[in-house]
Amino acid sequence: MAVTDHVNLNQFMEGVKKRNAYQPEFVQAVQEVAEDIFEFMEDKEEYHSAQILRRIAEPDRVVSFRVCWEDDAGNIRVQRGWRVQNNNAIGPYKGGIRFHPSVTESVLKFLAFEQTFKNALTGLPMGGGKGGSNFNPKGKSVREIMRFCQSFMTELYRHIGADIDVPAGDIGVGGREIGYMFGQYKRITNQFTGVLTGKGLEWGGSLIRTEATGYGAVYFLENMFATKDENLEGKTAVISGSGNVATHAAEKIVQLGGKVLTLSDSGGFIHDPDGIDQEKIDWVKTHKTHRRGRIEEYVEEYPNATFHAGKTPWGVACDMALPCATQNELLGDDAKTLIKNGCRAVSEGANMPTDLDGVHAFKDARILYAPGKASNAGGVAVSGLEMSQNSERRSWKEDELQQMLKDIMAGIHKRCEEYGTQEGGYIDYVKGANIAGFKKVADAMLAFGVV
Repeated sequence: MAVTDHVNLNQFMEGVKKRNAYQPEFVQAVQEVAEDIFEFMEDKEEYHSAQILRRIAEPDRVVSFRVCWEDDAGNIRVQRGWRVQNNNAIGPYKGGIRFHPSVTESVLKFLAFEQTFKNALTGLPMGGGKGGSNFNPKGKSVREIMRFCQSFMTELYRHIGADIDVPAGDIGVGGREIGYMFGQYKRITNQFTGVLTGKGLEWGGSLIRTEATGYGAVYFLENMFATKDENLEGKTAVISGSGNVATHAAEKIVQLGGKVLTLSDSGGFIHDPDGIDQEKIDWVKTHKTHRRGRIEEYVEEYPNATFHAGKTPWGVACDMALPCATQNELLGDDAKTLIKNGCRAVSEGANMPTDLDGVHAFKDARILYAPGKASNAGGVAVSGLEMSQNSERRSWKEDELQQMLKDIMAGIHKRCEEYGTQEGGYIDYVKGANIAGFKKVADAMLAFGVV
């Protein structure tokens, strides 16, 4: 293959920005990966000549479609749905479906791009994809949500399959929504296959899938502290979010002897100096999941806590921070505040929750900082295990799955360590995760030729 003129990072990013105008989240995700990959690729002509990074940064396809549904008052409502299939070099597309008003093509493209590297890091054969809609499930009745999910799947079914693309849940999409979508898929296709993960245990789901993302983020934190010959016992944590990932991250920290100080939602955060123990975590789970309540009501139940409206928890002094809510929730100034207040480790439970300024601040301070593509890969890892169980028509026991999850997170840590260890022993987990994930996908793409 002919030797090509190598573009530099700035030239590459100018091209990305030009091709993806008005898609800031996607451009940010590509920039964060490209900053590390360009240095790694410098002396590897095969990646340059095959335009590997350029190809990974261009989704295989973006499917956009109309979703029509009828509300309880008889009004016809119209939303927009998408499925972004970014890369299937190492396996079927795999990634969640998100229902939230903030969903745009840019957001889903960034998530699918990140998912490609995250899935590669797990060691399981899964490509990267993501989907969703700007539908807001909040305030909708159960039957409205059912009708929307059925309409969404009526279009999506033709683009997915057990060996093609296997979606899962994400923000706004839990077991209930997965059930409605799977029921519609089964009705249309007359097939019972492992086409969605996050299913109910009665019909093909996997044990510990609900806990996996939050637990995995804490297992990764544990692996990072182990490099310093430390554990989590006695350490304080601030956590954002109060959904599935946040509450299970809090639960695992408590189990390992740590103390959780905060949880949050879109209205603000609660600070409980007494610590959010298992009893309080269980209250939050019930309050948020079954009552659809707000986190501010926590202080009515536990008066020693305080609620801070419209704020994020990053000003609370802590040993470790876990952003578990949404993208770009932890900004550069927040990162500097955490560092100033003594935070020694950050493990991202959400996808790209730290903006580029924050990432650079954590890296410059050389603290233990795990990007989401590494630290929150536990959820998709157990989804991959659910796919295996569906294919084999079997289910594994909880203790087997817990051990597999711990082993997978330890394996991801080892891959990050391999490519991210710097002079003096500092581990740049962002660099390590980006290079390890990229190399696996890139080498598979080289094997397939120009396709």
